[in-house]
Amino acid sequence: MTTLQSPPAPPTAIRPRVVARTGLYALLAVNAAVVAVFFVQAGFGSNALLVLGRLTGLYGALLMAFQLLLVARLPWLDRRIGMDRLTSWHRWTGFGLLWTLVGHMVFISLGYAQLSSTDPVNQLVDLAETTEGVLRAVVALLLIMAVGAVSARWARRRLAYETWHFIHLYTYLAVVLAFTHQVAVGTTFTASSAAKTYWYVVWGAALGAVLVGRLVLPLWRNLRHQLRVSAVVPESDSVVSVYVTGRDLDRLPAVAGQFFLWRFLTRDRWWQANPFSLSAAPDGRQLRLTVKTAGAGTAALRHLKVGTRVFAEGPYGAFTTLHRTRPDTVLIAGGVGITPIRALLEDLEGHAVLIYRVATDRDAVLYEELSELAAAKGAELHLITGPVVPDLLAPRELARLAPDIGDRDVFVCGPPGMTSAVLRSLTDMGVPKQQIHFERFSLAG
Repeated sequence: MTTLQSPPAPPTAIRPRVVARTGLYALLAVNAAVVAVFFVQAGFGSNALLVLGRLTGLYGALLMAFQLLLVARLPWLDRRIGMDRLTSWHRWTGFGLLWTLVGHMVFISLGYAQLSSTDPVNQLVDLAETTEGVLRAVVALLLIMAVGAVSARWARRRLAYETWHFIHLYTYLAVVLAFTHQVAVGTTFTASSAAKTYWYVVWGAALGAVLVGRLVLPLWRNLRHQLRVSAVVPESDSVVSVYVTGRDLDRLPAVAGQFFLWRFLTRDRWWQANPFSLSAAPDGRQLRLTVKTAGAGTAALRHLKVGTRVFAEGPYGAFTTLHRTRPDTVLIAGGVGITPIRALLEDLEGHAVLIYRVATDRDAVLYEELSELAAAKGAELHLITGPVVPDLLAPRELARLAPDIGDRDVFVCGPPGMTSAVLRSLTDMGVPKQQIHFERFSLAG
């Protein structure tokens, strides 16, 4: 193990990611406490199973609203936390949501079965048939279970993104059904006007965030900027750059390191959305993305016609200079992961060391302009070629290329395997966690 001792960092402002993460935790904690207060005020009742059922139902409703906030793609949160981390939290919150709702159904069924001296299954059927809102709650739970099943890793690998996304949209139907169930039979909801107002505010804010972040903002930005393809430039046999222009791009809040979900509005591609990073820092006149062929969809980009309309959702991502903690940087890229790294290099101030890992020289996308940009910025550029084994980005090699890496911010972007290996190396070298920046593209429903 190679351990680097770096001098203590100078005092800095509280990091944006810490502020945003702490804010989300505090928001959830405060609302959990408010729910507990309203629950106590509504009274417990004498049946412990029904008490547990009501409590799990309330916290299930709160988690459902929190999940909506996590995937609303609100710019303030996304720039500070990143879509990949928000999606990960959404996934783990989903597990909590599923189990609280299952617990709600089980405890309520057992509690009423105990009171009526019948079996729980028949009791649940009877509640669904005779009590307003219960059937809607059962359908909502079944939808959430189905979405959870197709979101499991083994299922995601077997489904096209578009198919998975379409199924995931049923979550919103489940939200509506669950809310109407709560309005109809929720004791805490109907116990007081304050409780009722609280729940309307919570659900209204969550659904409003989704509406603004996922629909209103993308539509408004695309209507305003009127994006079109202005040029298509082959970079190699398997890589192409697409230039996009539009109106008032100087007002588009995009920065180097971010990505968009791109839809090219051709007859055969309008329904496909793909996350591609900007491969050049936005200059207020045009945007550039550089893509490596990985299937029929990306191969078709080479044949886009100038003037093709573009619908872009974003910008997204926290892989930006906003999170820098040190004056100097190390940029580590693998393969086509060079695209956001190249944009960052253009935007960075201070001394930079760029380490570019590829299998062969021919795989070094944009290398000529990288060399020119590095020379202009006074940066060091290291092209590392060779097979995956031995690991050419192990701690010893990284220490050789950037001896003071422990006193720099480190930005890492590349294939998942390479990114994970580099992150392990940086940890083994003792690089502080707050100086390591990476982002994995993953999308939530």
